Amino acid sequence: MKANRIVLRIVLYLFISFLALLSLLPFFWMVSTSLKAREAIYAIPIQWIPKEPSLEAYRAIFHLTNIDFVRGFINSVFVSVLLTLLPLLSSAMAAFAFAKIEFRGKRVLFSTFLLTMMIPGTITMIPNFITLRLLGLLNTYTALVLPALSSSMGIFLMRQHFIKIQDEYLEAAIMDGASLYRLFFTIVLPLAKPVLFTMGLFNFMGAWNNFLWPLIILTQRKKWTLQLGLANLGSNFYNYQHYQMAGALISIIPIIIVYLISQRYVEQGLSTGGLKA
Repeated sequence: MKANRIVLRIVLYLFISFLALLSLLPFFWMVSTSLKAREAIYAIPIQWIPKEPSLEAYRAIFHLTNIDFVRGFINSVFVSVLLTLLPLLSSAMAAFAFAKIEFRGKRVLFSTFLLTMMIPGTITMIPNFITLRLLGLLNTYTALVLPALSSSMGIFLMRQHFIKIQDEYLEAAIMDGASLYRLFFTIVLPLAKPVLFTMGLFNFMGAWNNFLWPLIILTQRKKWTLQLGLANLGSNFYNYQHYQMAGALISIIPIIIVYLISQRYVEQGLSTGGLKA
C-alpha cells in the first residue's frame, strides 16, 4: 500500500512538472527569439538555444525613431502607480464604511455595488468617453484614472476582511479619543495588509496591461503607455520578431517585481476575502 502511494505521488509530480514545462515553453521561446539575430529567427530546424546570442534587439528598441520606448515605460509606471494606489484607497474607505459604520440603506447600497460587477467594462466605455469629452479631459491621464476610482471587486474583498476585525479594537481606540480618520489609517489598514497587497497586485496588473482604454483616450504619442508602444512596434516591425519579443520581455519585468513583493500576502488575502457575508 505504501509503495503504491509513493509511485502514485511520483507519477503525479511528473505530470505536474510536464504541465509546468509546457506552460513555460512560450516564455522560453520569447527569451530565445529576443536573443537571436534576424536571420536566425527563420532558421530550420528551430534553434531553441541561439548559436550566437545577441542583444541587438534590446539595443534597437531603445533607439527607434518613431517609438519612444523609454518614455512609454515611464508613462506606464506613472499611470499604473496611480491606478493602483488611488482605487485601493477609495475602495478601502468605502469597504470600511460598509463593514463598520451603520447608516440607513447600507445593505441596499452594497448590493447595488455588487450588481455592477455583472456589467462588462466594454459597455461603460462609451458613456465614460462621452462624459470625459464633455469635461474636456480627453488625452489626459486623469481620464484614465477617474473611471477606475471605484472598484466593486475591491470594495467586496476588503469589506469581507474588515468585517473580521474585532470591534473591540475600534471601541478601545474610540474611548482613547481616536478620530474616524485615525481609526482607519492606524488600526484598520495595518490589519488589512494581505487583502491590500492582493488588490494592489490585481490593480497594478490590470493597469499595466491595459490597452483598449488608453488607446481610446490618449492621442498624443508622448503620452502613450508601453502597451500602445508595443502595439505600434508590432505593426511597424512585424518582420522583426526579436524586437517584439525583447519589448514584451521588458514589459513583464515590473509585474514580476510587484508579484514577488506581494506574493507572500496574496494567498492569505484571497483566502480571507470571502469568509463572511
